[in-house]
Amino acid sequence: MPQALVQVNPEITEEMHTQTGESLHELCCRQPVLLVFLRHFGCVFCKEALDDLSARRPAIQGSGVTLIFVHMADNETAEEYFRRFKLNGVLHISDPEQRYYRAFGLQRGSFNQLYGLRTWLRGFQVKREKGFELELAKKLGDSTQMPGVFVLQNGRIIESYVHRYAADRPDYDKLVACCVV
Repeated sequence: MPQALVQVNPEITEEMHTQTGESLHELCCRQPVLLVFLRHFGCVFCKEALDDLSARRPAIQGSGVTLIFVHMADNETAEEYFRRFKLNGVLHISDPEQRYYRAFGLQRGSFNQLYGLRTWLRGFQVKREKGFELELAKKLGDSTQMPGVFVLQNGRIIESYVHRYAADRPDYDKLVACCVV
């Protein structure tokens, strides 16, 4: 669902700081940012996203795009998961109150979006193919939160993918391609 050239509230992006202290606003004014809002770390689809982005990280960064994750866990828990998926040192923003999720229009999912037949079938497929297990623990994030991906450049959203179902799988290469000349 593209949101071409939509202005991001600069107050929110200035408030959003990575674990290294850099603001999202500064980063996206310097170079394009692929901002990935994750579901909870125990979700098989969140793990699939981490696996997908780990494999694509060299190409994403090689194209001049900064990869940043937004999650609902504390930074220590997040870094444990990032290490598991070979995303050591990746920039990330902790948002346990989900303020930034709401600021970017990401809502909690309905029963069908989270637990419908489509989601269950795809969940079994991911488990079978990748071996990812579902984990439930409050420290991993809100299991009802829906994810989304935004490409920011010069303080604007130039492309986005807002999940309709928890099981949706964005085309990260297509999202990154919109800002690579």
